[in-house]
Amino acid sequence: MLPSKRLSDLGLKLPNVAAPVANYVPAVRSGRYAFTSGQIPFRDGKLVWAGKVPNDVSLVNAADGAAIAALNGLAAIAQLVGGLDNIIKVVRVCVYVASSPGFTEQPKVANGASDLLVKIFGDAGRHARSAVGAAELPLNAAVEVELMVEVVES
Repeated sequence: MLPSKRLSDLGLKLPNVAAPVANYVPAVRSGRYAFTSGQIPFRDGKLVWAGKVPNDVSLVNAADGAAIAALNGLAAIAQLVGGLDNIIKVVRVCVYVASSPGFTEQPKVANGASDLLVKIFGDAGRHARSAVGAAELPLNAAVEVELMVEVVES
């Protein structure tokens, strides 16, 4: 099944690509690979989850934020490569979690992004991953996600 169909079946659609907040582009392509800049959980132009996990943002809400950020990353890549169905494989995901002192469950937060990618791409959505605790993230976001994907040859 095509990723676009799976996305639709999940009741989701790709959001508009957020304008960069500094001197960078949302995604770049190099050969058969596309990479995103860090994506934070923006929905309809507003930051959904802000603060530290778990003191300000629950683990469940932070995982939701990781899924939102991953969807934003897919939108940036889809815009770059001519659509979601031109993504062949999710290769690597890096999830940064704004962590309260002592918090060590970053992988559970990262599962929000990973689970969504597998739902959209099936086995092609299984990827290498890092889940990293951070003291602060841009705009006080609770999570930030970077994607690396393989795309069809142009």
